[in-house]
Amino acid sequence: MIECINLSKTYHTGGHETRALHDVSLTIRRGEFVAIMGPSGSGKSTLMQIIGCLDTPTSGAYLLNGNDVSSLLDDDLAEVRKKQIGFVFQAFNLLPRASVLRNVMLPLIYANVGRAEREEQARRSLVNSAFPEEFWNHYSNQLSGGMMQRVAIARALVNNPSLILADEPTGNLDTKTGDQVLAAFQKLHDKERRTIVLITHEPHVAQHAKRIISLRDGEIISDTTRA
Repeated sequence: MIECINLSKTYHTGGHETRALHDVSLTIRRGEFVAIMGPSGSGKSTLMQIIGCLDTPTSGAYLLNGNDVSSLLDDDLAEVRKKQIGFVFQAFNLLPRASVLRNVMLPLIYANVGRAEREEQARRSLVNSAFPEEFWNHYSNQLSGGMMQRVAIARALVNNPSLILADEPTGNLDTKTGDQVLAAFQKLHDKERRTIVLITHEPHVAQHAKRIISLRDGEIISDTTRA
């Protein structure tokens, strides 16, 4: 499903050259739950941006669902993101004065899905995310951090993406609440065989995934699968 072939990314700022990725190759199969781990400056954020079609590599190829998206223009990348990728971010990125249900519907509004259909899909996504129905009409800023992140997960699922990309999804949560959010990802993987790529710098968070890819200085230093 995901194939990165000799990816490199170099940034040029003020006459200085920074190599963020160097000759990175990896394959992620459909239905895998993978953590990409590394400290600050390891290249994991740059790799996440390329996998999420938020950026393109300087060289190499990135194939998503068999299509080479590494050289697409911004508008075409936006179409790929809209149709194939569900994002979950550290900062939740919810509209504070919109209801839970409306927040989950947002990707479908941008995709011009009719009101009745998008409401039905949003309700289904909230049910699949085990989000309590009594909170569906609450504003997102009335929720705890853990509940807001579960809304973000439901929103990521609403257009049935082939890939869920979670960037430091527990970074703003305490350990107990973070473990609850990670358990929600595990449930999505175990019961629905969702493809999940989790970006983190924390080893205990990465341990929730079935496979851990570690980066350092823009290169893969290990790729291990847990029993």
